[in-house]
Amino acid sequence: MSTTSGAVWGRGEQQDFRSRVRGTLLGVAVGDALGAPADRLDLAGMREAYGAEGLVDLAPSYGRRGAVTHFTQLTLFSLDGLIRAQVRRDTGVWHPPTDLHRAYLRWAATQRDWGPDERRKDDGWLAREEWLYARRDPTRALLTGFGDETMGTLEVPKNPGEHGPEAAVRSAPFGLLVGWEPQLVMQLAVECAAQTHGHPAACLTAGAYAAIVHALARGDGLDGAVQKTLALLAVRPGHQPVSDALQHALGAVRQGMPTPSRVEEVVGEGAAEGLLAASVYCALVGEDVRHGLCLAVNQSGPSGAAGALTGGLLGALHGETALPPAWLAELEGRPTLLVLADDFAMEMTQGPALHGPAGSSPGWLARYPRGA
Repeated sequence: MSTTSGAVWGRGEQQDFRSRVRGTLLGVAVGDALGAPADRLDLAGMREAYGAEGLVDLAPSYGRRGAVTHFTQLTLFSLDGLIRAQVRRDTGVWHPPTDLHRAYLRWAATQRDWGPDERRKDDGWLAREEWLYARRDPTRALLTGFGDETMGTLEVPKNPGEHGPEAAVRSAPFGLLVGWEPQLVMQLAVECAAQTHGHPAACLTAGAYAAIVHALARGDGLDGAVQKTLALLAVRPGHQPVSDALQHALGAVRQGMPTPSRVEEVVGEGAAEGLLAASVYCALVGEDVRHGLCLAVNQSGPSGAAGALTGGLLGALHGETALPPAWLAELEGRPTLLVLADDFAMEMTQGPALHGPAGSSPGWLARYPRGA
């Protein structure tokens, strides 16, 4: 695969990449939608509500089947921010964490406002999607992290004690920067995580998730992707909890048939690294995408985060056609997700034709303004 922005991608490479981008984004969303109805239930409660096997199909949440939560909303804005960063690169103003922060502030506005504000000309098209103006139980860390204009950094992180998985879940799109070196992908995810989840393990978990997706999007298998990520983590201070959790996931694969109790044991306390480890485990042992997602959500920890993380891995690994079509058919916001995924793939593979020395596409710059 081409690894420089100026290189020419073959048509087959472009189609494979687009399928993995779509797969990643739809996988996060469908895993999120599967787990969302059970997020406040333990395993016993899930079995009481949905039958002896627990949650094995989409169930109503937020008034419909297939509804997504803040996990999917923020993942969309991660993609939007990455496209905007690439578009702004031509101007010489190139600081991706800032471009991502601006995108996340646009998400924060959807949580405050009744609907799109047409006066904000630099918002771009995603912030005008009315269905995104729904509060889907965003955590306090997200609302406070993006509650003002100040950007959290590794030196001065927002919510320095926050250890939850939300920053990791929104980091799958960083892994789709296949032209970047893996350590830079990890660094970007770590820096962007500090905008809301300042605990070192939460930041490194976001970096690890992005690095695993990156290796998958480049064509590696999941086991190899995790091994590469462990090598990247090893040189980073404070990596031990995240590395240990991933090693635990790999070890659990060899311990016999997967069960909810084994998934719960990998999840542990429900912190970011435990949920990432569980998603790796479920993606490795699942017979197919549906089975892997069901394993991820049927446990007493946070089901939505586990489903979203697992879906991102499986989508990046297999591409969109491996995802359960009946679930995709009911997925909230699927038209928006597909358009954004295709725009991202087009920007990454054909950006110079959209905004380059030969001229810029006015339509593209209207969708992804160079301003805010």
